[in-house]
Amino acid sequence: MPSVVKINVLTVPEEQRETLEKRFASRAGSVENSDGFEWFELLRPVEGTDTYLVYTRWRSEEDFQKWMSGMSQASHGAGGEQGRPKPAATGSTLWSFEVVQQAAPKQ
Repeated sequence: MPSVVKINVLTVPEEQRETLEKRFASRAGSVENSDGFEWFELLRPVEGTDTYLVYTRWRSEEDFQKWMSGMSQASHGAGGEQGRPKPAATGSTLWSFEVVQQAAPKQ
């Protein structure tokens, strides 16, 4: 079974970039310890766009769904608790992919 990749596409106004990056830095460990988790990257736009990409790779769709139904609810504000900081992103879209081919540097 191929790994799955989830890319959360976040629209982040320039004045909110630092806030977004600090929030991701402070969430260390919230996904890394999840069963089936393989990789995470927060990708900052370089030029011409206000879109950040949050790349995660999972052993299976089931592992991703388990994480979404558990740990991520707290970090993504499910339930709409009062007193939460305003989101740094003004929009979000989730892209899903299966890994068909991959390569790593030769040792």
